[in-house]
Amino acid sequence: MRRRRVFTPAVSRLGIKLFVIILVVNVAISGLVFIAVSRSLDQGFIEYLDRTQTRRAETLAKGLADEWAWRGDWQWLRQSPRTWHHLVRRQLWPGDAPPPEGIERRLGDPKDFVLHDAEGLPVIGLPPDNDLEAAELRWLPIVSEGTRVGTLGYRPPQQLMARMDRIFLSQQRRNLAIIVGALGLASLLLAGGLSWWLGRRTRGMTLATRRLTEGDYSTRLAERGRDELSSLARDFNVLAATLEASREARSRWVSDIAHELRTPLAVLRGEIEAMQDGIRALDLDNLGSLAQEVDQLERLVADLRLLSQSDAGALEVQLAPLDLASSLAGRLDEACPWLADSELALDSEIAGPAWIRGDTQRLRQLWTNLLDNTCAYTRPPGRLRVRLAATDTGWQVSWEDSAPGVPEAELPRLTERLYRVEGSRSRASGGSGLGLSIAMALARAHGAEMVASPSSLGGLCWTLTFPAIAEHQLREDDA
Repeated sequence: MRRRRVFTPAVSRLGIKLFVIILVVNVAISGLVFIAVSRSLDQGFIEYLDRTQTRRAETLAKGLADEWAWRGDWQWLRQSPRTWHHLVRRQLWPGDAPPPEGIERRLGDPKDFVLHDAEGLPVIGLPPDNDLEAAELRWLPIVSEGTRVGTLGYRPPQQLMARMDRIFLSQQRRNLAIIVGALGLASLLLAGGLSWWLGRRTRGMTLATRRLTEGDYSTRLAERGRDELSSLARDFNVLAATLEASREARSRWVSDIAHELRTPLAVLRGEIEAMQDGIRALDLDNLGSLAQEVDQLERLVADLRLLSQSDAGALEVQLAPLDLASSLAGRLDEACPWLADSELALDSEIAGPAWIRGDTQRLRQLWTNLLDNTCAYTRPPGRLRVRLAATDTGWQVSWEDSAPGVPEAELPRLTERLYRVEGSRSRASGGSGLGLSIAMALARAHGAEMVASPSSLGGLCWTLTFPAIAEHQLREDDA
């Protein structure tokens, strides 16, 4: 058994292309994700801060309105600025909950709120003449029992968090850049590994295919895994094995043909030389012997030609509706004297009509080859039993003869060309070894299956199953 070759190729062009494509696509996706997330952070974060600051300002304005309703003026805040800090923190973070850390806490700083009374005079925060600072504020009215008692100003997050949001966004962008870089590195490793693996597999298949086209049918690929490439490798190995077996069979076929032709040619040459040397007389009897050898050669060449036509799909078969029962029964009736000479008893049971698509002459040739095989190998006195019966899908012919039988291990090889079960059998007793091969080719030409099995009579049984013609198809052909 020849050693199977496993290829370990270098990086292929396909692998390089795949590597570049995967890398470029992943880098482009990572860049787009970075830009999109950065813009989302920049805009979304400011919007979030703006909503949070507005909501807290509204909460503080409502709390200040309640304080006004209870105290009746803002003088208590003017006199004690520290009270303003406690009031803001109590309104924004009620109960025992601690104030949040970081940016959330910065938004609630009391210094970022300004309180003016109903006349616009400052209570806490900026004086009224500071127009530049006041223009940057947003204002909410403080209403108590339907009366405006003051105005609350607060800084928008764009000014309030100008420095802090830049720091935060810078941190987020840096983290995002690290993530994108890690994704890029992972993509690089993935693209490199995948391109190397796929390129190695495909390059190995390319080299193996090249060797196959150069005639090295012993080439094999490694079969690993269950993916499509592994399935392709298995199919390739099956193809290589089939081609290798076909080449060996062809070589054996040519050798066997040469052997078969050598025997009659040697006989012819010997007889002709004997006549030339005067050992044998040049008379009609000796010429008749030469004619018999020539006839044998003609039959062998005709059989070889038929098989070659079958292999090339050029076997001339004129398929038309015919009665299989009539064809089989007619040929058996004609062969009765032949079977009697061979001391074979015929037992036939043929049910008809059995309509199929067939060629009358080719079917007759098929029955003749089976008869030749039976007469050549059945030990006299013997029996031949032929049955024709209907099946679910067509018509089945059962062809059985009596002893000797064939070992079951040899049954699949009976239709091989030039094959004989016993190598000692000569062409005179066993023919050329092409009869069953021709019978198989003729059966396949009719779409039939031909299978060998042991016979209940002690010999060989051939089962031929022909596809039947439906009644509507038969009527269409008649029309």
